Amino acid sequence: MSYDAFAEFRMDGHDVIITGGAQNIGAGIARTLSGAGAKVMIADLNGEMAAETAAEIALATGNDCRGMACDVTDKAAIDAVVRATVDAFGGISTLVNNVGWGGRQEDPAAIPEEEFIASYRLNTISAYRMSMACLPHLEKARNATITNSGSFSSAVPAYDILPYATAKAALNQMMVSLAHLLHKRVRVNSVLIGTVMTAGYGDAGIDPEMQERLSHPDSLTGRPGRPEDVANAMLWLCSPASRWVSGQTINVHGGGTVVRLFGR
Repeated sequence: MSYDAFAEFRMDGHDVIITGGAQNIGAGIARTLSGAGAKVMIADLNGEMAAETAAEIALATGNDCRGMACDVTDKAAIDAVVRATVDAFGGISTLVNNVGWGGRQEDPAAIPEEEFIASYRLNTISAYRMSMACLPHLEKARNATITNSGSFSSAVPAYDILPYATAKAALNQMMVSLAHLLHKRVRVNSVLIGTVMTAGYGDAGIDPEMQERLSHPDSLTGRPGRPEDVANAMLWLCSPASRWVSGQTINVHGGGTVVRLFGR
C-alpha cells in the first residue's frame, strides 16, 4: 500500500480569498494555493492586474482562479468580494489577509498622526473587517483558516517604518485574540515575513542603493526571501497538514536578526 506524505498539503475542495494577491508575495501565495488544488479569488486594489494574474495562474494550474478589485479599507468593497466568492465557489474555507504596505519615514520624530491612522486602517482594521465578513462562511467549512501576512518589523526595533511596524504589531495581537475567540471553529495564524525583494520596496521609497544593501541581509541564510518562501509557509498553515496549529506567529525571515539595515 502506497503512502503519500504530501497528501495533507493538498487544498482540493478549499475556497480561498487572498487580499493583495495581484503581484509580489500575494501572487506567489495565490499561485501556490491554486497549484495545490484550491479555488482562489484574488482581491486587489488594482482589479485589472488581479484579473490578469488570476488568468495566468488558472492557465498554469488548471484550477479556478479569479480576480477582482477591492479596496480593503472600504467595508462595502469587502462585502462585495465575499459575495462574489461565495457566488463563484459556493463558500469560503480559507482567508489570507495579505494586504499590507508602509512607507519609510525620513524623520521618525515628525510623523503625522494621520499616517499612523492610515497605516492602522490598512494593515490592521482591514484584516479584522475581512475576517468578520468571511466568518459566517468559514464556520461552515472544513479546515477553516485565517492566515495573516505579518512582518518581522513588528517584533524588532523599526524606527524607520514606525507606523507600518506598529500596525503590524497590532495585527499580531488581533490574530492571537481571534484564534482564542474562534477556537474549535476557525484556526488563525500569522506569518512574520522578513526581507522579500519585490517591486513593493521601490513603491515604499527605498532607493536602489538601499535595496542592494537589503539584498544581502544579516540573516542565517545570507539571502533575501522570495515570494515562494512565504507561499510555502502559507500553504502549510492553510492546509490540513497544520490542523493542530492555531494562534501562532511563524517566522519566515531567513533567520533574521534584530539588526536594522535601513540606517538612520
